[in-house]
Amino acid sequence: MARIALENGWIKAGWINIRWYVACLGIAGKVGVGLIVLALLFWMTAVLPQQQILQALQDKVEGMQLTQSDAIGSIVLDDDQALQLFYDFLPQNGAAPYWINILDQIAEENGVALNRSDYRLQLEKESRLLRYEIKFPISGTYPQIRAFIASILQAVPALALTNIDIKRETVALGQVEARLGMALYLRDD
Repeated sequence: MARIALENGWIKAGWINIRWYVACLGIAGKVGVGLIVLALLFWMTAVLPQQQILQALQDKVEGMQLTQSDAIGSIVLDDDQALQLFYDFLPQNGAAPYWINILDQIAEENGVALNRSDYRLQLEKESRLLRYEIKFPISGTYPQIRAFIASILQAVPALALTNIDIKRETVALGQVEARLGMALYLRDD
């Protein structure tokens, strides 16, 4: 019993000391202590978890870079070999209808209407590249058009988006009219 009374006495004395220190702080001191407590809480709830996520992502990137450098580190290409590897990556000239058909399929999958398409073949000077300039108007909702563009750029690695014009007649109308300009790069064998 004496022990409990002694502990209660220490607790009461501790609270009295704390209350006395708080009273001595004044308004500016109380505001300062409050800001320190808020900053500490913010750091613990917002910054610290994000630092842990960042560290995990950095560790993942380092691991991927090590794996990639191990795989590529033994391969050394001169300029001619690297250029030939680039050309080999591109589809052949005869494959243009196949890739254009892929564009139509992806448009259908994303619910985007391709109205008509204009194709023009351009020869690149002093290179073995052919460039099909493709221009087509499409209509759909804005998310559908974004998904279509992302899908075709992922599915057709030799395709580049050259321009895009988007317009909507009214804000209430969910449909968007867009005109896409793309370039399909092919190798000329």
